[in-house]
Amino acid sequence: MNAPSVSRTATVEGMQLHYRVWGEGPPLVLLHGFTGAGEDWRHAFDLDALAARYQLIVPDLRGHGRSNNPEDTFTVRQCATDVLALLDSLGISRFRAVGLSLGGNTLLHIATRVPARVERMVIVSSPPYYPAQARRIMALLTEETRTPAEWAEMRARHALGDEQIRALWRHGRGFADSYDDMNFTPPYLATITAPTLIVYGDRDPLYPVELGLELYRAIPQSRLWVVPGGGHGPIFLEHRAAFAQTALAFLGEDAALPA
Repeated sequence: MNAPSVSRTATVEGMQLHYRVWGEGPPLVLLHGFTGAGEDWRHAFDLDALAARYQLIVPDLRGHGRSNNPEDTFTVRQCATDVLALLDSLGISRFRAVGLSLGGNTLLHIATRVPARVERMVIVSSPPYYPAQARRIMALLTEETRTPAEWAEMRARHALGDEQIRALWRHGRGFADSYDDMNFTPPYLATITAPTLIVYGDRDPLYPVELGLELYRAIPQSRLWVVPGGGHGPIFLEHRAAFAQTALAFLGEDAALPA
């Protein structure tokens, strides 16, 4: 019987980074999306079953969930530095990973900065840069337009109070005018050495599937899976079973895609 997950907090990069760790085997890092939290992964995977195959490391990224963000700034590049500092503190040099949106963007930074550390990775709805249609949506991330249901959902995810939630929406709004943080050119992406599964929904309102194709053409050992009818982050609900099967097969070095 697997040991239960352990909830911990690490002091890294001047912040308190909350994470859960459990299981045995090769390290597998799960990185959630923007305004999400590590707990979201229970809606995509059977985490206890996964912990029978891997040592799971599931953080709340900077300013999300139970992790704070003492600085009034937020970049994906900093998230990558945070994750690497956490893994260093755990003595983990090489790892496999799955990243959703912001989490996948974080992995792009890690895999280009220190290619040898990423053994295999799955990135979902993660672009090489922010296109115009995403910037238009990002500019609308204001707390004044949020519904009571949206506030309730955010409060259930983020434990540090309403100011934490307001800061997340403010940082998300700032992405609309950010051009240097997410700016991966094909030559830069070509430095990635990890076999990479790129997952895109063909109905993603933020990032058109053409961006997934750009990643596929640029990353040397990559596979592209376009999910029919999938929106942004097609890994939950009706897509959960297919995603879990495909992602875990790829991470287990069987890169066959579903027919």
